[in-house]
Amino acid sequence: MEILGTTLRVCVDDLETSVAFYERLTGAKPLRFERGGVSVAAVGCFLLMSGPESELEVLRRVAATIAVKDVDDACATLTEGGARVIVGPVGTPVGRNLIAVHPDGSVFEYVDRKSA
Repeated sequence: MEILGTTLRVCVDDLETSVAFYERLTGAKPLRFERGGVSVAAVGCFLLMSGPESELEVLRRVAATIAVKDVDDACATLTEGGARVIVGPVGTPVGRNLIAVHPDGSVFEYVDRKSA
């Protein structure tokens, strides 16, 4: 599995105010999308999420998002190493993802930019 980078997940109350801050902090323009009632803005290495508390409660359990070259390869490597894939691989607005629980209990999202 080839890891390309990580994205820090930040749940926020006011997405617009937060986007402005992180845009200025990183110098990057936000990539925005919605998923499951949650508004998302990817700004540099930050993934800002805002929405209903019931949705954010689940999202807060994921420690980070890890960009990989290929989600299928990541899935195989993770399961061979003892991780448990709990969601995916599934298509997203920007590629594919899966969520896995590592043997130590840590939860991570793995994403690629391949079309579903």
